[in-house]
Amino acid sequence: MAVSTTYSPAATIASKSTISVATFGAGCFWHTEEAFRQCEGVLRTSVGYMGGHFANPCYLDVLSRITGHAEVAQVHYDSAMVSYTCLLNTFWQCHDPTTLNRQGPDRGEQYRSVIFYHTPIQRNLAIASKAQLEASSAYPTPIVTDIKPAGDYWLATDDHQQYLSKKA
Repeated sequence: MAVSTTYSPAATIASKSTISVATFGAGCFWHTEEAFRQCEGVLRTSVGYMGGHFANPCYLDVLSRITGHAEVAQVHYDSAMVSYTCLLNTFWQCHDPTTLNRQGPDRGEQYRSVIFYHTPIQRNLAIASKAQLEASSAYPTPIVTDIKPAGDYWLATDDHQQYLSKKA
């Protein structure tokens, strides 16, 4: 499992016992990562791939739709500063969870809406959050977001990391 080792300055303050990991797929990982980078309490983010059947995929592998992976943003956060529920709210707000395998012009299973949980508590919170959103009737069509256990995370290449901030 590949992970980035670059922490923000706030990460040096956080206790190791309060650092948690969350992984979300909400369309293009560049936009998803940028949404989470704006959250106070997020220590670092990275983009990569999860949920497929292909070891060590590259961007072109995933784009070709042969891997089964979703483009995801992985978020390391200080749970003493930001709750998983707050991150779930950011997830729901940063994309349309009613479009199956697409966001805007991006189409394919790699752009699916998915929450990969790392703990049973995350699973329960994700299920409750989705149910609450469905009950709110905020969307005229059903929410298609999957909630799956986290698996191997394959880090995308450096040129994809914090891509939108590099373009600003």
